[in-house]
Amino acid sequence: MKNVLVVDDEKSICDFLSIMLANDGYGVKVAQNGVTATKLIKENDFDVVITDIQMPRSNGLDVLDAVNKIRPRTPVVMMTAYASAETAVEAMKKGAYDYISKPFNIEDLQLIIKNAVEKKRLADENTYLKSALSNQHQFSNIVGKSPKMVKLFDYISKVSNSSATVLITGESGTGKELVAKAIHFNGSRSNRKFISINCGAMPENLLESELFGHEKGAFTSAESTKIGLLETADKGTFFFDEVYEAPLSIQVKLLRVLQEREFTRVGGTKTIKVDLRVIAATNRDLAEGVKNKSFRQDLFYRLNVIPIRIPPLRERKEDISQLVEHFISKFNVEHKREEKIRGIDAEAMALLEKFIWPGNVRELENAVERAVVLEMTDMIHPSSLPEEVINYIGRPPRAVSFVGDNQMDLEKTLDRIEKDILKEALTYTNGVINKAADRLNLSFRSMRYRVKKHHIKAKSDSEE
Repeated sequence: MKNVLVVDDEKSICDFLSIMLANDGYGVKVAQNGVTATKLIKENDFDVVITDIQMPRSNGLDVLDAVNKIRPRTPVVMMTAYASAETAVEAMKKGAYDYISKPFNIEDLQLIIKNAVEKKRLADENTYLKSALSNQHQFSNIVGKSPKMVKLFDYISKVSNSSATVLITGESGTGKELVAKAIHFNGSRSNRKFISINCGAMPENLLESELFGHEKGAFTSAESTKIGLLETADKGTFFFDEVYEAPLSIQVKLLRVLQEREFTRVGGTKTIKVDLRVIAATNRDLAEGVKNKSFRQDLFYRLNVIPIRIPPLRERKEDISQLVEHFISKFNVEHKREEKIRGIDAEAMALLEKFIWPGNVRELENAVERAVVLEMTDMIHPSSLPEEVINYIGRPPRAVSFVGDNQMDLEKTLDRIEKDILKEALTYTNGVINKAADRLNLSFRSMRYRVKKHHIKAKSDSEE
């Protein structure tokens, strides 16, 4: 039930409105002066306040001031028998939702109240969604209690409120986008848009059009002008995921965006200015990319203003138990288990803590989700874990032993080590080259070359 406060020093008006509003399905409280009204406003969250302007002790403008201070989302409808342009303007300037003169038309008043109540509902919903979104991206949702993660949280909190460009590095699955969102939603631009693009997920011409937009007729299929993502993100944050994969032609344009905060649409001549905070992320070594000429040095320097490295899971194994607990709670809800998983037994946890997790937190999350789905009891047991976790025997012994005057063939030894590592990575990815390359921080082309070199059987994503 929506609740309305009626404020008028005339008892007959209060009685009439109470009956009318009750018949329309509203809950009604009445005050015959501003002092009583202010007390009720402090104690109740009304959906709309209807108040007379001319009242003894404390008038309707005082009631409006009280609402603006105590319940700023609550709309206020002003009414008076002394209609004048001056009082109407003053009330509207102070934030009144609407203004009606006595004697009023009942249907007009009903419509005003209905619209005011809807305005309050939308304002409440907007506040709730903003709060939920902010909570979703609080630093506390990046799970970790290890010294490295505590240090990371502290560093992130220091940079969130600035507009400086951030470069996030870390292996695949460490949570780079999660950190980028935490920076945005805990910073000064949190009420603005967060827009992202994966620079390696689309061909060069499509990536350019998505980022910068295009003018009508810029190319064959450009039947109308398109606004690019950079323009859409104005005043907000733009996240360039896997920025290493951006083609050199795009890198040149990104440099202009970072230096001048401006660009032109594809096929256009007009300069478009944008106010953006830029966050970029990569699982590759940009400094190495600069050396081999695949990444522009000037762009690297522009991106690397505030570097943030996310440690891989193998460097913070003390966080695994907390992550497992977090994921169990999450997937109990998502998969609507009738019998909730209460936890994980000691043997299964020992296996998870022993495993090297080449896919990092994302891989652990997938393993826990699988276990929650497959486990038939209320505790996760080893049998519900992935085969590679169950069968993992730990770090292999040193492949090289070189003591004193012993001789060795370095090239053959390195080849043998490389082959063993490639085979191990492919085992974890069921022989899929793309995924194994990602885990070894290699390009697909380099991985495919090495697999052929060592005559190792493998397959691409499309063959899965």
